[in-house]
Amino acid sequence: MPERNEKVANYIKELSAQFLATEGNNTSLITVTSANTSPDLKKATVYITVLPVSKEKTALEFCKRKRPELREFLKKNIPIKTIPFVDIAIDLGEKNRQKIDELLRNS
Repeated sequence: MPERNEKVANYIKELSAQFLATEGNNTSLITVTSANTSPDLKKATVYITVLPVSKEKTALEFCKRKRPELREFLKKNIPIKTIPFVDIAIDLGEKNRQKIDELLRNS
């Protein structure tokens, strides 16, 4: 990823974490683990993990409902001309890492 895209992705990650911390519904812990941007900076994906795992689907739906508000928050806080469309997804890499850690502990 080029340096500019990396900086924008980091901004989006940090600001998304701030936004979700203030807007969160307090029934689950939503953690922003990373963010990616497309090469043209028109799309971004924010990856999250949710605890407890049983609340994952509800938390993802909540985050997706909050996307327009998140985009407005980004618009006010990121010094770039075009704010990317933000999608939110569960961080499967982090889930897989946790599963591997659990298997290693149990063996």
